[in-house]
Amino acid sequence: MLRGCVIDFRGSWENFLPLAEFAYNNSYQSSIQIAPYEVLYGRRCRTPTCWTELGERQLLGPEVISETEEKVKVIRARLKEASDRQKSYANLKRKDIEFVVGDQVFLKVSPWKKIFRFGRKGKLSPRFIGPYCVLKRVGSVVYQLELPPELSQIHSVFHVSMLRRYRSDPSHIVAVEEIKIRPNLSFEEEPVQILDRDVKVLRRKSVPLVKVLWRNYRSEEATWEPEDTIR
Repeated sequence: MLRGCVIDFRGSWENFLPLAEFAYNNSYQSSIQIAPYEVLYGRRCRTPTCWTELGERQLLGPEVISETEEKVKVIRARLKEASDRQKSYANLKRKDIEFVVGDQVFLKVSPWKKIFRFGRKGKLSPRFIGPYCVLKRVGSVVYQLELPPELSQIHSVFHVSMLRRYRSDPSHIVAVEEIKIRPNLSFEEEPVQILDRDVKVLRRKSVPLVKVLWRNYRSEEATWEPEDTIR
């Protein structure tokens, strides 16, 4: 809006900030279905149209009233352009997402500082939890989920914007390998394969290292060990 005013008012936008504020506060807002001024004061504001009454016209002068009316019209036009532009951007990113009963979905959570959400705290908490099963469709964009007992205090109905589809993948399933346990309930870590080699250079010596894959561990859990301890 201000960018448009700079173009229309040729750089003197700071002189018209009061009019911009006036136009904004007295323009219809779709989110609240009313002008902000009416919300605050419970009545409509006297616009420049009302200033044309005989007594005030004589006091202010018709040219001042006419100029002010034109400025407010320009600002309101810029307000509408900015609103339409934001709406078009939002529509480009908006996707129609639908779920059916039985679908598995993740639930979006928004942790805030010093506030517990779903038993967790802080910005490092997961942004999505689940997956949970869709029990039924409550409305066109609202679904009820089957939440676990630990979330029983949470209302189970959510807007579609808070849900993400879970796509099952067989690769997500990790097979359980049998581990031989000693009588003292410990087990021996057995190296299976050397995945990589490197040399760590210290101040007075160099230490050869090997990246070891251990039995019963995945490749991403391989560790770097001194080469002489593996031989």
